[in-house]
Amino acid sequence: MRLNDLADAALPDSLRALDLDGCRQVLERALDGADDGEIYIESRESESLVFDDGRLKGATYGADQGFGLRIVAGETTGFANAAELSLEAVKRAADAAVLAKQGTPVNVSVNVSVGHNPPRSNQRHYGDHDPIGEMPFADKIALLQAIDAYARDLHPGVVQVSASVAADQRHITILRAGGELYHDYRPLVRLSIGVSVEKDGHRETASSGGGGRISLLDLTDPKKWQAQVEEALRQALVNLDAIAAPTGEMDIVLGPGWPGVLLHEAVGHGLEGDFNRKGTSAFSGKMGQQVAAKGVTVVDDGTIRDARGSLNIDDEGTPTKSTTLIEDGILVGYMHDRLSARQMGVEATGNGRRQSYAHQPLPRMTNTFMKGGNDKLADMIANTKRGLYATNFGGGQVDITNGKFVFQCTEAYLIEDGKVTAPVKGASLIGDGPAVMQQVEMVGDDFAFDPGVGTCGKAGQSLPVGIGQPSLKIRGLTVGGTS
Repeated sequence: MRLNDLADAALPDSLRALDLDGCRQVLERALDGADDGEIYIESRESESLVFDDGRLKGATYGADQGFGLRIVAGETTGFANAAELSLEAVKRAADAAVLAKQGTPVNVSVNVSVGHNPPRSNQRHYGDHDPIGEMPFADKIALLQAIDAYARDLHPGVVQVSASVAADQRHITILRAGGELYHDYRPLVRLSIGVSVEKDGHRETASSGGGGRISLLDLTDPKKWQAQVEEALRQALVNLDAIAAPTGEMDIVLGPGWPGVLLHEAVGHGLEGDFNRKGTSAFSGKMGQQVAAKGVTVVDDGTIRDARGSLNIDDEGTPTKSTTLIEDGILVGYMHDRLSARQMGVEATGNGRRQSYAHQPLPRMTNTFMKGGNDKLADMIANTKRGLYATNFGGGQVDITNGKFVFQCTEAYLIEDGKVTAPVKGASLIGDGPAVMQQVEMVGDDFAFDPGVGTCGKAGQSLPVGIGQPSLKIRGLTVGGTS
C-alpha cells in the first residue's frame, strides 16, 4: 500500500511514493513487546506576509515533511524522527526507538484494551480548501495595503499600522499496529492587525484579528477585516485615556469570549491527563468532587466546525469529541492522549496533540470553554460595589501544580457603585485556578468564542487552540496595578 491509495489528489509526490506496507512491517516488528506506538507522517506548507510602516516588511514561505516513530513500553518512550521520507529512514528510526523496550517484561504485548482504540469516525469538522493557493499573492498584498490605508483614514491619531496574514496546510498520516491507517488534511489561517495611536506624545497600541480552519477568502470580506481594524483602534483609544489601575482585592467581571484565556491557562492545563496521571495538578485525585461553583460547566470540544482548535482526528489517530471536564461544579473528566488514558484505565478523548512530526504527542486542549448560564452582564455590573470589568487579556503565567496565576489585562474598566466608569491600564489579575472556580458568583447568558487567534504553549510545543466563555462575576480576586 502507498499513500496514493487514499485517493487524495492533493497529496505531495513524496508522500505518495512512501512504501506503507514496508513501514507497517517495520512498525510491527518494533512494537513486539511494547505497549503502544505509531509512525506519524507529515507534510506541511506555510506562508506569512507582514505589512508594517506602510510597506511589505516580510514574506515567507516554508515547506517541510518528515515522520516521527514512537515506541511506548510502560512509562518509557522511545522516539526518533527524520525529515527524510523513505523506508530506509523508517528502519533507522525504529532501531533507535526500540531501545525503549529494554528492561521491560518480555511477555508484554501490544495493548488494545478498553479505550485504547476508540471507534473510527468519518466526520469532518472543516473543509479541504487550499489556504495558500486560493488567493493570489498580489491580492494578499493588496489586502494588507487596504487594511493599512483604512486604519489611517479612521482617526488622525493613528501613527502606525501593522497587519499580517498567515496560512498553513498539513497532510497528516498515522500508521498504527495491525495496519491501521489514518489520514487528515488540516488548513489553518489567521489575520492579525495592530494599530498604534498617539496623543500629546503618549502612544498606545492594541491588536485584533481572526482565523480558524476556514478559507482565507472568509477573512478578506471587507466588512470582516474593517471590523477588526475598528476594534483594534477602539482598544488603543480606550487605553490612551486610561488611568493607572488600582490594587487590592475586589470583585471582577469578565467579558465574554477572549477572557476565556484565563480559564484556559488557570484551569484547562490542570485538567490535562498527564499532569493528573503524575499527580502534579492542583486537580489531581479530585474526580467526582466539587471543584467549582454550581453552574460552572467546562468542556473541551475538538469537533466544533471550522474552529481553530478543531481536529478530525488527534495526532494519534483518535477521533476528537466533546469532553465534559467540570459539570455543574463537579470534576467529571480529564483530557487524555493514549498514554494517560491507558495508565488511568479510561478511554482516550482525542486530545493527543503534537506540534510536528519532530515532537511527541501530549494531552493538549483543543477548543476549551465554559458553557453559558442565565445571568445578565448588566446585572453583574449593577451588583458590584467596587470592582474591575476586564474585557481583554494579554499574557500570563500559571503554575500547574497549584493553579496560581498572574494575568495582564489589556482592556479593563473600574466598576464603581454598580456602574462602569474609567478605563484603567496596568491591571493584572492574581489568584489560583481552583479557588477562582469556587468564587464564580454569576454566569452570563452571552457565551462567545474567541475570534480564532489562540495559540497554546506546553513543553516547548505551540499549537492552535480555541477558547470561550460567557460573562462571569468572580468575587474577591486580587488585582495588581500601578497605583
